Amino acid sequence: SEKMRAQIGGMKQAIRNAQDGISMIQTAEGALNETHAILNRMRELAVQASNGTLKDDDRAKLEKEFVVLNEEITRIANDTEFNTMKLFDGNLASVKFQIGANAGQMISGSFTAMRASDLGIDGQHISGADATQAQAAITALDSAIGTVSETRANLGAIQNRLEHTIANLGVTMENLAASESRIRDVDMAQEMTQFTKNQILIQSATAMLAQANMKPQAVLQLLG
Repeated sequence: SEKMRAQIGGMKQAIRNAQDGISMIQTAEGALNETHAILNRMRELAVQASNGTLKDDDRAKLEKEFVVLNEEITRIANDTEFNTMKLFDGNLASVKFQIGANAGQMISGSFTAMRASDLGIDGQHISGADATQAQAAITALDSAIGTVSETRANLGAIQNRLEHTIANLGVTMENLAASESRIRDVDMAQEMTQFTKNQILIQSATAMLAQANMKPQAVLQLLG
């Protein structure tokens, strides 16, 4: 019964752990969603800059927005955090989530570095006399978008596992609690039976003692 209670307590904490894990992944997903949107906008600018109908000063105007967006990607990577842990600045390789009541019941999540330099787009430009730089930027952006998409898919899969884990732990904990309650009831019934038995024995012994004490008194009364 005590072991079961310990397991139930461990499962309750494991559910809280999984919920924290989901919150962490949702924080990461919000940042990745924004990064994705910025990369798509940068790609649009690169495609626009590749058009031969544009003059140098036209590309220079597009370049200004392109550079600002590039910097914003790095800012998001450096500032996104959960419980003071930076998620995408390159210092957090992976996180292990304890999702069970026992040792070794863990799953891991990887957080890929998402700064512009990590994505291979730092130093890319779309200005110039022709579309050469813009074309190179498109290739680099396609690769970056692929990296972000893969990371989002991986974290999404982990979130699904955590959600299923919470549901499974809830069912297991409920069944275990019911079993623990039945065992506790049986133990209580056995203790009550033993207590009643002991009480009967004590009462019988007391009655016998009282009778034994009465016999000498009766003899003395007859003699008197």
